[in-house]
Amino acid sequence: MKRSSRFDLNSAHWRKSSYSNAEGADCVEIADGVPGVVPVRDSKAPTGPALLIPADAWRGFITAVKASSLIN
Repeated sequence: MKRSSRFDLNSAHWRKSSYSNAEGADCVEIADGVPGVVPVRDSKAPTGPALLIPADAWRGFITAVKASSLIN
């Protein structure tokens, strides 16, 4: 993974997980539109660090989660 200091995420459009609760607890947010990576951050610390996950790895993660019996 890459450090977010190499990317300017100040104008990124962040969105919360669709599994977030109404209080916003225990949430992650991702930002769309950053070429080649998917920024991920803790919604409770929006000015904190973000993980930059390679886009191919993120797609594999999402595919595996959707295939999991935990979601079905």
